[in-house]
Amino acid sequence: MLRKLYPADQIEKFLLLDVMIIVFLIYRVLVLDVPYSLLLKIGFLLLFLAAYYICLWQRRWLLLLGSYAGFLLILALSVYEGIGVLLYGFVFADLMGRADRKRVIGIGMVGIAAMFIVAGWIHEGESAGIFRTVYFPVMIIQLAVPLVLQARESNKVLKEKLNLANAQLERYIQEEERNRIARDLHDTLGQTLTMIKMKSELTIRLVDQRPDQAKEELRDIVNTSRHALKQVRELVTGMKFVPLEKEIELAGDLLQKVGIQLLVSNQTPLTPLSPVAETMLALSVREAVTNILKHSGASECTITRYERDQRLYLEVKDNGNGQLEPGKGNGVQSFQERVAMLQGEVEMKPHSERGTSITFIVPLTGNRG
Repeated sequence: MLRKLYPADQIEKFLLLDVMIIVFLIYRVLVLDVPYSLLLKIGFLLLFLAAYYICLWQRRWLLLLGSYAGFLLILALSVYEGIGVLLYGFVFADLMGRADRKRVIGIGMVGIAAMFIVAGWIHEGESAGIFRTVYFPVMIIQLAVPLVLQARESNKVLKEKLNLANAQLERYIQEEERNRIARDLHDTLGQTLTMIKMKSELTIRLVDQRPDQAKEELRDIVNTSRHALKQVRELVTGMKFVPLEKEIELAGDLLQKVGIQLLVSNQTPLTPLSPVAETMLALSVREAVTNILKHSGASECTITRYERDQRLYLEVKDNGNGQLEPGKGNGVQSFQERVAMLQGEVEMKPHSERGTSITFIVPLTGNRG
């Protein structure tokens, strides 16, 4: 019931204060020693309460109309009660601060100033009389109240928008994290499981004819499985720094196990990269090597690094069948996204002789270690 009579969002902060002010006003009007009937006094109070109630629920031009009515009633009361009753103007100054248009607030402030100036002229006998009384600071404060409340409300709305944006950002981050985990599972386990699959197929063929070699292949499968378990643990505990040199070394071991020779060519000296940039490049190399293992049918892979025009070039090429396979899996998209995070680019093209060339180009500006 109370929420229908008084705005629910203001009950906690303003209801008690408003009740106290209105009770004091009612008492002051009813005991006022003027030659007017009780009926007229009650009519005055009803008009004041009507103006107050309109302002309580409105935020635009009706708020302005109710406020001006309130200012006129307070001004009329000041003729009999003295200039001190202008303090009741704070009621409408406060309500004016809840307007949703700055123009309404501006016109309302004109009404506040007019009420004080006219009251000063009535009681001091001159138009500038209010400026020589102690109520001039009161006028300044009443003029400031709508602006302060409007600023506070704007800040509240801004905080709500910020909280909403943060919530949306959190959901976006969670979604990106799920996508990242999916990509990393593909990049890391995809490479290792491909190796296990190839080793297992080879073991099946060797188990009857060459049992000793089959046992050796099984040992490699066990070791590779342990490495896969380690990769899963790293993914669970979060993305860690991946050294590029170590990743290239690991790629060489994996390629060697399936009969692919890795050649590494580095320009020296190379500019050190930041941990993030080095990790992104290392994971991109990992995915490129996975593509070679899965699709290329190559016998040789070359990784070349060099710098030119303040950019680092890292090329991974093979002598395989030249199938980039951009539409299968999400590996190509994965390293393209990683390099894009570093403001870099990826060039993929068939090699001039045979096979595929993937070049990661990363600007050194902003990615130095």
